[in-house]
Amino acid sequence: MVRSLPAVALVLALAACSSKHEAPKVAEGEDHIPCAVSGSGELKPICAVERHQGANGLTLLVRHPDGGFRRFAVVSDGRGLEVADGAQVAVTRLEGGRLDVSVGADRYLFPATRKSHAPQAAAAK
Repeated sequence: MVRSLPAVALVLALAACSSKHEAPKVAEGEDHIPCAVSGSGELKPICAVERHQGANGLTLLVRHPDGGFRRFAVVSDGRGLEVADGAQVAVTRLEGGRLDVSVGADRYLFPATRKSHAPQAAAAK
């Protein structure tokens, strides 16, 4: 009986450790966007977005609930965003007031506004 007690304690300790390491359902952060990551096909507002203004412009850091993340550079060439690191290319599509961005198997919906292409002189009148 004495030998089985340490084995039971070890099993209980392992069970407690594994339950503490479950990924959260929503990434930590204040500003969330709908995303489908890690093989999910359903868009849910579970990815957190952080904005960082640097010498090279605005960068968005998108945190996934499982701890993963992607960095995007904001570009003004009509695409809206491009992957700031990594080898994969972002495929973007503007739908209504949202920018739909796909990178590999991951998909994100960012709020977006379409820039006016009117000349500055006409806008000033």
